[in-house]
Amino acid sequence: MTFYMCVIILTELLMLAMTLHVVNYTGFTKTQKTWFILTFAAVMLCAGAEFAVHCGYYDPRSKILLTVLTTAQFSVAPLLAILFTGALGMKQQVRFAVVFFVLNALVETAFAPFGLIFYFDSEGYHRGPLFLIYTAFYFISLIYLIVGMILVGRKFRHRDAWTIVMLLVILAAGIFPMTFFKINVTYIAVGIAASLCYIYYNDIVQQDIHAELVSSQEKMSRMQGHMISGLANLIENRDMETGEHITRTGDYVNKLAEFAAADGVYADVIDIRFIGMMRTLSPLHDIGKIIVSDSILKKPGRLTAEEFELMKKHAAAGGDMVREILGGISDEEYLSFAADIAKYHHEWWNGQGYPEGLKGDEIPLSARIMAIADVYDALISERCYKKPMSPDEAFAIIEKESGTHFDPALVEVLLRHKEEFR
Repeated sequence: MTFYMCVIILTELLMLAMTLHVVNYTGFTKTQKTWFILTFAAVMLCAGAEFAVHCGYYDPRSKILLTVLTTAQFSVAPLLAILFTGALGMKQQVRFAVVFFVLNALVETAFAPFGLIFYFDSEGYHRGPLFLIYTAFYFISLIYLIVGMILVGRKFRHRDAWTIVMLLVILAAGIFPMTFFKINVTYIAVGIAASLCYIYYNDIVQQDIHAELVSSQEKMSRMQGHMISGLANLIENRDMETGEHITRTGDYVNKLAEFAAADGVYADVIDIRFIGMMRTLSPLHDIGKIIVSDSILKKPGRLTAEEFELMKKHAAAGGDMVREILGGISDEEYLSFAADIAKYHHEWWNGQGYPEGLKGDEIPLSARIMAIADVYDALISERCYKKPMSPDEAFAIIEKESGTHFDPALVEVLLRHKEEFR
């Protein structure tokens, strides 16, 4: 068996594999799948006919069957140009495909019994006196393909027009030898080009899917941002002090997280995404205060033990509210991060905080950062029940409560950068 016949067999197997992949691939529309399947099937038909005629095992008794097969091959082969451009996404190719196939098939079928385009005798296959007709169809197909590929290349110019040029070169390398030099390498070239076309077009589809996913994620992120801003504004409208506190603590958690990252503290956890979520989600830390009555929230003095117990409920309530509100529009990581800040920012390093009495590393890092920012702002701010402290006094209190109320490693970061933190 010749090398050419071996390559034809490989071409058949390649087209079969590509067809099976297209059938099972979910990224293409039904129309896209149809064009590719028709392209691969046409290549398989033509290559199969080529193998049957030139494999070297010719039997004169099979000449009628081979005539029918070759007629089908000659009818379909010039159609490959239209199938190929259709597979590449060129519009309105169905009408051209039908007209071209019917015209070509009528001519081939009419001339086949008379051996005018091709014929078989006792020695095998021969070209007929009017083989030029088939060549003309092929030449028209080639021109159509060149024009179509140029149009497709212009369409995809913003992505990779050079890929289209490469496909055109491969196709020309197969079609020109067949058309002008009687060298039968057309179907190998078409098969290779069709496979590359599929890979390229599949890449385009994946780019579109990725772009759509990114767009959806951006929309979701904006939705989450608007939701968080709306909730923060709701808290601010309830209590202007709390609203200003939300803005300031957002800056503080951002700075503290950035300083920790720069110092290599909790480097395995604090990254750009962590810092971004701290900044975005910190406004929700006091959302649970919505359930606290104004008589407690705005009391101009210290709370009684009973009132403080009621106030403490805002932490657990805040965590539950965040999960309920953001549950349908956030992934679990984002949701847990937000809920942890709201629920655990009043936990103490020594386990004496609330609502669950967590201690040490049991407290989520996001909540430990939030706790320092929350207390620092409360100390330096004027409230209805107290005067503001100076930053130095606030730093001193936080340093004193390092290891009891606050994470010692984070306190050290704060004190190293206190001039930048003010």
